[in-house]
Amino acid sequence: MLLVLKEEGRQLRLLVHPEWRRIVEGEDIDYLESLFKDFVERAKLHPETLFKQISSLAVGSIVTQETGESLDDYPLLLELSSKFVNL
Repeated sequence: MLLVLKEEGRQLRLLVHPEWRRIVEGEDIDYLESLFKDFVERAKLHPETLFKQISSLAVGSIVTQETGESLDDYPLLLELSSKFVNL
């Protein structure tokens, strides 16, 4: 639902599934909106720290599923990411 991409010499790219609000439980929407807003701000101020934290995130139902060096190593994520939008 959320992809965080770190490209050499660039800001973090935060991509989200365009219909994420339909995917998550209704009671979690406000929480995730707040969390995403925080991620956007922290990505501007402390991108390295945020990326490290997100890479091992496990808070309640929010869990990092995959980490890696290149999106090309994950063909399904690569295809899915083309449908995601900037956060």
